[in-house]
Amino acid sequence: MSVVACIQMASSPNIGANLLEAERLIEEAVSQHARLVVLPENFALMGRSEHDKVEASEQPGSGAIQTFLSEQSARHGIWLVGGTIPLKANDPGKVRATCLVFNELGEQVARYDKIHLFDVALVDSGEQYTESDTIEPGSEVVVIDSPFGRLGVAVCYDLRFPELFRQQLDLGLEVLVLPSAFTAITGRAHWEVLVRARAIENLCYVIAPDQGGYHLNGRETYGHSMIVDPWGTVLNSLSRGPGVVCADIELGRLQSARRNFPSIAHRRLQCRNND
Repeated sequence: MSVVACIQMASSPNIGANLLEAERLIEEAVSQHARLVVLPENFALMGRSEHDKVEASEQPGSGAIQTFLSEQSARHGIWLVGGTIPLKANDPGKVRATCLVFNELGEQVARYDKIHLFDVALVDSGEQYTESDTIEPGSEVVVIDSPFGRLGVAVCYDLRFPELFRQQLDLGLEVLVLPSAFTAITGRAHWEVLVRARAIENLCYVIAPDQGGYHLNGRETYGHSMIVDPWGTVLNSLSRGPGVVCADIELGRLQSARRNFPSIAHRRLQCRNND
C-alpha cells in the first residue's frame, strides 16, 4: 500500500510565486506520508496570454522549473510528477507541453509531451482555445516502471481519447497520472465521468490533479482533483481552491479486480495506430 497525492492549484503568471505555492503544497502532501505526488497542468505558469509560455520555455535538462522539481523530489525522497512545463520545441515559436517524472533521488525518469491539443470553442461562455498556435504535439505513449506499479502519463485533453489509454494498457498500465487544467464549463459536464470511465474501463488507478479556481488571465478552471480506484470509486477529492488530495493505492486490490472481473482479457477489437 502506498499513499499518493494530487496537488490542486490556481496558478498565476508569476512563476516564482507558483513555485513557492507548489513547494508548500508538496510539503503538505509529504506530511500526510505521500510517496508519489502529482502536480496539475501548467502548475508553474498560467500566463496572461498563450505566448507567455513560449517566452518562459526551458531547454530540456536545464532551467529553474526543472531544477525545482528535481530538488523537491530529492529533498523529500518522493516520486514527483511535474504537471506540465513549457520546453523548447522544434518550432521556435512553440513549446512542448511536457510532463516530467522524477524519482526519489531527484533523477528524471520519464518525459511525456502532450499529444492531444485543446483547439475548441465553448459556445456557452464564448471561450476559445487554440493550443496548437503555441504548442507542438508529442507522439510517444509513456508507461514506466515505478515503486507504485506501471505508471502511465497523460495530460488533460488526452482524457477524451480512450485509444491512448488502451495503448498504455498494452504497455502494462496500472496507475495513470493525469495533470489537468479543465475549464469550468467542460469540467462540470465531463470531468468526473471521464476520469472514472478511464479507471473503470482499464481497471487502473487514476490520479488526476486539476487546476481549480480563477486565474488572472480571466480563465476559470474546474478543480475537483481526485484519486479513483480501479472500480471507479472516488477515494478522495477536493472541489475548489489550492490543496492536497491523498489516498492509499494497493496493487493487490488492482490485481484482484482484474482477476475477478477480467474484462481486459475479454477484449476482441484492437485500436490501430495510424502513425
